[in-house]
Amino acid sequence: MTNNKLTFLFLAAAIAAAGTGTADAAEKKAALPPLTGFTAADMPGDAGGAALLRWNSPGEAAEGAVIEVHASDPAKPGWVKIKEFPAAGNLEKDMDMPFWAWRPVPGRHAVTADTTSSFGRPAAAQELEFKLRLVKGGSSVETEPVKASIGGNWFNASRLNNLVLMLTIIIVFFWTVSHAKRKGLFIRRIAGLDAIDEAIGRATEMGRPIFYSTGIGPMSLVPTIASTSILGEVARKVAQYDTSLKVPHFDPIVMTVCKEVVKQSYLEMERPDSYRDDINFFVSQDQFSYAASVDAMIHREKPAACFFIGHFMAESLLLAEVGATTGAIQIAGTEQESQLPFFFTSCDYTLIGEELYAAGAYLSKEPMLTSTLKVQDFGKAFVMLAVVAGAILIAAGAMFDLDSLSKVVTQLFKAY
Repeated sequence: MTNNKLTFLFLAAAIAAAGTGTADAAEKKAALPPLTGFTAADMPGDAGGAALLRWNSPGEAAEGAVIEVHASDPAKPGWVKIKEFPAAGNLEKDMDMPFWAWRPVPGRHAVTADTTSSFGRPAAAQELEFKLRLVKGGSSVETEPVKASIGGNWFNASRLNNLVLMLTIIIVFFWTVSHAKRKGLFIRRIAGLDAIDEAIGRATEMGRPIFYSTGIGPMSLVPTIASTSILGEVARKVAQYDTSLKVPHFDPIVMTVCKEVVKQSYLEMERPDSYRDDINFFVSQDQFSYAASVDAMIHREKPAACFFIGHFMAESLLLAEVGATTGAIQIAGTEQESQLPFFFTSCDYTLIGEELYAAGAYLSKEPMLTSTLKVQDFGKAFVMLAVVAGAILIAAGAMFDLDSLSKVVTQLFKAY
């Protein structure tokens, strides 16, 4: 009888202890704050496949907890965890969006949830359900599911600053074109261009040919395009003075274009009888075979002037050195910084960097080309002023604790 009574008391104590543990667990679970104000919407300005989730701060009671983002397709039941992060982070004010496209609410959290890895990127809008789960230790609370339609957007308001800048550049460009056609535009004289008349005149007096190389670049390269423009101006003066011109080519397409350029120049100078198809001729598409062949021609024919203008690589020194040994006036220009030292040492005049592009515009006086050059100058001036003004404003913001000023300045000149 005594043993039965002891067994009964032991069972009662065990049941009471279990009940107390269950109550403690329930109390612990209930102590985890609920997530309120949860909303889900399509992420504005994206290409589709992302949702913008927002909710109220759970408070200090959720310190050390994590939030899990779960998504579900109503057509295919079942929840998928797509994101997990600490509950204390991801405030709305920390979102990487500019002030003109985002209005953060104090005490609110926000996060971007990408669903493409779990649900793909549909062609049309896709309706999904989202819920948040606050987890801390063995306790967790969930929000009620919220539906959101996810799809692509036609306009990204975050990039409005880039749109305004692009429209400004377009307006400035058309204004400069109009001004160039009416009054012309001033372009600083480049020293290397003054030598063109001297070189052509010297070749005419000596009765020796002029060699012009457009380099080894294809027609798609900007330096090659600029070189063909300069070739056109050289061909006009050559046609005027009835001087011999030879243009060896590395690329057949460039040769075809240059043939038309030179022919048009002779027609404009009313000297079609002096034009010959063999002015432009193909040599080789092997870099050093081309250099060796042109070197041999220069060595044999002893030209009075050599032009090396375009895209050049390791063959630049080979060409320029042989031309220098013949005593020719040499004018060079390339965009390759690694080749400029070789042209500096072996040529009389060198077009440095953007002078190559400016030369074609300066010689042709074409309104479209000169306008493009001027717009580039305006852009450089704007960038320099923006860097100086931005640095001053950011420094002032840091000195006087004006975080909003620093944020506005950085957001205005940021590409999103």
